[in-house]
Amino acid sequence: MNKKAILILLILLAATIILVLPVGRYPVSVSEIWRSVSGHLSGRELSQREMDIVHVFLAIRLPRILAALLVGSALSVSGAVYQSMFMNPLVSPGILGVLAGASCGAAVGIVAFSSWPLTQLFSFLGGLAGVGLSLFFSCLYPKAPILALLVGGLVSSSFFMALTSIFKYLADPARQLPELVYWLMGTLSRSSAEQLQWVAPLMLAGLLFLTLSAKTINALSQGEDEARALGIESGRARLLLIGTATLVCSLSVILSGIIQWVGLVIPHVLRLLVGPDNRTLLPATALGGALFLLLTDTLVRSIWTAEFPLGIITALICMPLFAFSLWHDWRRRP
Repeated sequence: MNKKAILILLILLAATIILVLPVGRYPVSVSEIWRSVSGHLSGRELSQREMDIVHVFLAIRLPRILAALLVGSALSVSGAVYQSMFMNPLVSPGILGVLAGASCGAAVGIVAFSSWPLTQLFSFLGGLAGVGLSLFFSCLYPKAPILALLVGGLVSSSFFMALTSIFKYLADPARQLPELVYWLMGTLSRSSAEQLQWVAPLMLAGLLFLTLSAKTINALSQGEDEARALGIESGRARLLLIGTATLVCSLSVILSGIIQWVGLVIPHVLRLLVGPDNRTLLPATALGGALFLLLTDTLVRSIWTAEFPLGIITALICMPLFAFSLWHDWRRRP
């Protein structure tokens, strides 16, 4: 059943990618896309409409679809890893202050420098700073490093949220404040091929490493004694896996801004379908998260004339899904 579920998710994801290619404010059929892009690659002289189709597809639509796939997979897999590492089903990628730190970094770039490339850079550095502060607190209490890491994540999130509020107060209300608020609500509208060229390889490498570490994650999720019995140095392994998940989350912020709930809810839903074994859960979570965010972003960019923030829609959809998953899990327990 588990392998069948993964195969079904893979087929659904492939079919969805094909179906959403022509969807958008510039409607075009799949056959037109294929004819125009193949003609562009072969060097054939194109008509004006074909040139427009090539530009829309290669410069706007394809990078956005790829960004949705990467961000959905990154947030979902990171959430599943966090939940296993902390043995707590309620943790999410924001638990270590990643999203709060990235928000603060984005605020610095927008308010202090008014530069979009610097906003992305500071957002990434802010995510790393949020994790660094959490790790600092875990070092202060070595007797219970995981508990200290959780508390450090809460402190880090509160600290960087306060700093972000300061930058909101200082921002130009006519120009900088709307841009900052829109970024904090999450969007894929600024995804580009240039971003994907350097972000995508790092994200894919991190996701591959986490997926290949499924057996180690299984052992660590059973507790320290089980990990030691299997010859796993639990402290170093936990920090490496948590650090990789955090890096992937920080990179996703560069592409999409702050998108909440995906890393919390999607692992819950997929765990109901394929079970708790991370050898199947992590691949299924990657596919499910990619499928969910791709469908949600397609809805966002095609229904409204003015683009609605993606993070708001994911929250509205994920909240009932989370409630259903909790109810279903309660019904299954004796």
